[in-house]
Amino acid sequence: MGGRLENKVCYITGAASGIGLACAERLSAESATVIGSDLRSSDKWNKLVVGEESFYELDVRDEQAQIEVVSNIVDSYGQIDAVITSAGVAGGGPVHTIDLENWQHVQDVNLTGTMLTIKAVLPTMMEQRSGSIVTVASIEGIEGCEGGSTYNASKGGVILLTKNLANDYGRLGIRANAICPGFIRTPMFEATVSLMGERAEKIRDQHKLGRWGEASEIAGAAYFLVSDDSSFVTGVALPVDGGYTAGHWYGLTTLMGLD
Repeated sequence: MGGRLENKVCYITGAASGIGLACAERLSAESATVIGSDLRSSDKWNKLVVGEESFYELDVRDEQAQIEVVSNIVDSYGQIDAVITSAGVAGGGPVHTIDLENWQHVQDVNLTGTMLTIKAVLPTMMEQRSGSIVTVASIEGIEGCEGGSTYNASKGGVILLTKNLANDYGRLGIRANAICPGFIRTPMFEATVSLMGERAEKIRDQHKLGRWGEASEIAGAAYFLVSDDSSFVTGVALPVDGGYTAGHWYGLTTLMGLD
């Protein structure tokens, strides 16, 4: 018996690890045909059975490579029903300390790379008059944080880009939504949080559920946005953050007996 995404073709960038890999696993479990790309493959991806010619090594900043991958997908399957833009890098610091080269690298990968991925799939979706675009932004694209200027600016751009896509292509049956993860246990998370020491606990505690998120929980939201269950959802920046953006937490729940 097939899953709920049977006959759907989904393209995922940043698919070799973290959130992208979790999305590939979830969509594959729902019987979607999943094609992934990343700078390089991984053992975890190789263990994921998603069919032949299902992975491409590319840099999302390379427009021609993006076009060629999408062309190959369409030649092989005749359609692209969904795209999930998960490729991304970290970077930041107070503005007066920012290295211009690092700033540009983060914007190029996180924002321009997202745009180029979507630009490549849009002609097919426009011809189909259907498609679901799911961008992976961040809660740090919704609100500021200490030292996050570079990354936050890129993810804020992703959110507004997504809203513009919803405005521009909705009449063609194309939906566009952004997922805004909280702090999710991924390789990028491990590299970043390991630098924070005990301060990491304060960040964790701002997630009102009192824990870090898991990549599979972001994949669940991505599945919803790809599936027909979200057929009337577009232009949304969806926090999947354990309540991080719900407000400030000062530990008063302990006094109220709610811990």
